[in-house]
Amino acid sequence: MTLAADKTSAGYDVAALRADFPILRREVNGKPIVYLDSANTSQKPQVVIDALTEHYTHHNANVARAMHLLGAEATEAFEGARQKLATFVGAARPEEIVFTKNASEALNLTAHTLGADLKPGDEIVTTVMEHHSNIVPWQMLAERTGATLRWFDITEDGRLDLAAAERDGLINEKTRIVTLTLVSNVLGTINPVRQIADQAHAVGAKVVVDASQGVPQMPVDMAALGADLVAFTGHKMVGPTGVGVLWGNYDVLAALPPFLGGGEMIEIVRMTGSTYAKPPHRFEAGTPPIAQAIGLGVAVDYLTGVGMEAIAQHEREITAYLLQGLQTIDGLRILGPTEVVDRGGAVSFDLGDIHPHDVSQMLDAKGVAVRGGHHCARPLHERLGIQSSTRASGYLYTTTGEVDALIDALGYTIKFFRGK
Repeated sequence: MTLAADKTSAGYDVAALRADFPILRREVNGKPIVYLDSANTSQKPQVVIDALTEHYTHHNANVARAMHLLGAEATEAFEGARQKLATFVGAARPEEIVFTKNASEALNLTAHTLGADLKPGDEIVTTVMEHHSNIVPWQMLAERTGATLRWFDITEDGRLDLAAAERDGLINEKTRIVTLTLVSNVLGTINPVRQIADQAHAVGAKVVVDASQGVPQMPVDMAALGADLVAFTGHKMVGPTGVGVLWGNYDVLAALPPFLGGGEMIEIVRMTGSTYAKPPHRFEAGTPPIAQAIGLGVAVDYLTGVGMEAIAQHEREITAYLLQGLQTIDGLRILGPTEVVDRGGAVSFDLGDIHPHDVSQMLDAKGVAVRGGHHCARPLHERLGIQSSTRASGYLYTTTGEVDALIDALGYTIKFFRGK
């Protein structure tokens, strides 16, 4: 299929952006690749790919250790990336940015450190729409400490059931931690984080946010968000794999114990005991993901150059076009909001008797890449009464023509399985 001309906002040149992503020139089974799996991982522009090669070719050394030119260059680039991330998310200072290997590690770090003094009778509050990475660490924390895990349910349209939570006193004087996603990776729902954070802070609880689907798609300002700790990941925001970020209010970070022990996270080590470095290095034991962090800094430069407001607007328009197309297919159930109001770009759907794995394979034969499964959110799928779903997710490089290709391929899939 020949991709149609893009129909989104004037002044947003999708064709020019696509030229920056070499993988989008690939073909699958003789057809142009249609990549609609960006909620899983985004593709990388050439400048990010080049940054990794440049580092390893000309500047490779360990950071904050080697007293030579290469070490100084690597350290400067690594700490420069930290400053870029701080600016990108509105951090008050670069020391509020902790580099991890991914968002899962960042969330585990928060569960181990923020929950170190929990005890039986304390409560942790999360939501049924969370990724496993923001469920399992808190389950493990509850098991270790005897605390109780509670959660927000959802309404029929895929939003947090705030009324039921208020009625049941979900956040109360026993609540110590409230943790939730900014944007659901299944439903696309954008949650009212500030409202919930204000309620949590009123009872003295700390607030942790998984922003892995939010930071790549929209402008996010940490002060405005109102959380204490926020995790996100590089590979979903046109950056490399192997690097994540934990932002934390500096006073909160400074009060937390270390997560991992080793080099660089220490101040003084003696056989009788050790003292620890200040944030962020307290939480960056051992050799960090140096090249990956530098590449993520270049990814931030790229996104900033395009403009996060422009990316968010394109995302809304392409998602609206996708939702409109999916609603023309008989028997297809969209999970989550069906209009682009407080909604991100991940659109999951159910075709009833056609298994999502079969859907994904049939679409792949047409050159269309989507994801089939429970998307690391099995409790949510159980709540929705299904085992799994198919998910299509666009990003800054997605065209309306690619959405058309998906809709055509779904029609082919339905005809193959149902004969009509």
